[in-house]
Amino acid sequence: MNKCKIKFSWILFIVATGVLFLTGAMPLTASAGETFACAKDSDVNKMIAPEASLEDFSCFVKRWDSADTLHFQVAVKNVSSEDQRFKVNIFLENGKAVGGLLPRKTKKGLVKPGATAKFSYPVKGVTSVSGKIDLIIKTMSK
Repeated sequence: MNKCKIKFSWILFIVATGVLFLTGAMPLTASAGETFACAKDSDVNKMIAPEASLEDFSCFVKRWDSADTLHFQVAVKNVSSEDQRFKVNIFLENGKAVGGLLPRKTKKGLVKPGATAKFSYPVKGVTSVSGKIDLIIKTMSK
């Protein structure tokens, strides 16, 4: 093998290694409005009340407050025999946290048995997910 071919092989190897390194280190992102998995199941620590069933936990990026922002979409099903109101908390490894109540307002009533409530929680200043996520769903006391 001549020196030119050896040099070309090394350059090709370095470029391929760099491309693999960069694509492997990319955080989970998607184009605006497209939903994607927030994290691997092993990276999501779920603490869910026995009266609740997690129906959907996904992410999407869309414009909010004049900037592209990561949104967590959470759908919770009431598996109890009574009307319920749920408290959702999402904690990110970088110290950010979001959450709220499902349903947000009780004017139309609570979540009926067998019904599902859904809401999207924006995380200001975040456009991608990296690291572990803690998801806590509790029932509100009556």
